[in-house]
Amino acid sequence: MMLKFDPESYLAVQRGAVALAPEIRTAVRAWLDDGGRNLFFMGAGGVNFLMLPAARLLQTRSTLPVHIEMSAEIVHSGSAHLGPGSLAVFPSVSGTTKEAVAALRFARSRGATILSLTSHPSTPIAELADIAFSNACADPTSSENFHLQSLLLALAIMDARGELDDYDAVVAELRRLPDLLVAAKQAFEARAEALAIEIADEQHHIMTSAGGSWFEAMYYGMCILEEMQWIWTRPVHASDFFHGTLELLESDTSVFILKGEDEQRPLTDRVERFARTVTERVRVIDTLDFELPGLSPRVRALVSPIVLAAVLERLSTHLERVRGHDLTIRRYYKKGDF
Repeated sequence: MMLKFDPESYLAVQRGAVALAPEIRTAVRAWLDDGGRNLFFMGAGGVNFLMLPAARLLQTRSTLPVHIEMSAEIVHSGSAHLGPGSLAVFPSVSGTTKEAVAALRFARSRGATILSLTSHPSTPIAELADIAFSNACADPTSSENFHLQSLLLALAIMDARGELDDYDAVVAELRRLPDLLVAAKQAFEARAEALAIEIADEQHHIMTSAGGSWFEAMYYGMCILEEMQWIWTRPVHASDFFHGTLELLESDTSVFILKGEDEQRPLTDRVERFARTVTERVRVIDTLDFELPGLSPRVRALVSPIVLAAVLERLSTHLERVRGHDLTIRRYYKKGDF
C-alpha cells in the first residue's frame, strides 16, 4: 500500500498529457507555417520551472530563438523580441494566476500568438489563448503533466524544423512513461518514508542538480519544501556549488543531490564527491536507480526531471504525515491581495 496514492487517477493524468502529442504537433506546424519566428516561456511561479527543461532542450538542440521570461517582469520591461511571429507559452494549473493573466494580455497586445497549458478549459488563461490545451490535474500530478506537455512541445518544434529525425520513435517511448512512473513511485515508497522520518525535524537543506534536472531541484526546493512545508531551502546549480555554497558545509549540513542522466551528470558527481568528504547528510536521488524498461538512454535523459518529480512527490506525501503539516496549508499565498 502507498500513502495517499491512487494509481488509476495518476495514470489518467499522465496518459492525458502524452495523448496531446498529435494536437501539439499540429498546432506547432501551423504556427511555424504561418511565420513563427521565436518562442517565449512566460509563466508565473513554480509552474514555469517545469517548462525549463524543454526550454533548455530547445536552446541547446534547436536554432529557434527561445526566451524565458517572468510574467511579473515582462509587463514592465517588455522585450524587443516579442511581437508578431512569437509564440508565448503560459502554463497554469488554475488558469487564473494574476501575473500570468497580465503578461498574457501584454503579449497579445504586442501581436504574439498565445498557447496555454491549463488544467481546465473554462479559465481566463485558457479562454484568452489562441491555442489552448487542457488536461485535468492538481498539485500531486501537475509536475509530470507540465513536464510532459512542454517536452512534447519542444520535440514537435524540432521535428517541424527538421532538427529531430526520430520524433515518432521518441513519442512512442514517452507513451510508456506513465506506467513506468507508477513503478518508480512504488520502488521509491519505502525510501521516501524513511527519508521523511530522517529529515522531519531538519529546517535547512541545500538542494543541487544540473542539466534538465536542475529545474526540478529549483521547483522542489521553492514550491514544495518552502511553500508547502515552510522549510528553508537553498537551491544551487551544481556548477555554482564550488563558487560559494561549498563554504557552508559542515559535518551536519543537509545536501540533496538530484541526479539525472543527461550530459550534465558529471557536475552532480563532482558535488557528491566533495560533499561526502565533509558532511554525513548527503542525500542522493538518482534516476539511474529506477529500471524504466523500454526507454532508450536518450529518452531516459530527456525524462529524468519527470522521474524525479514523480518520486519526490512520494517524499512530500510522507513529509506531510510525519511533520503533521498538510501540503495545502498556507500562511499568506492567496490569503490577501498583495
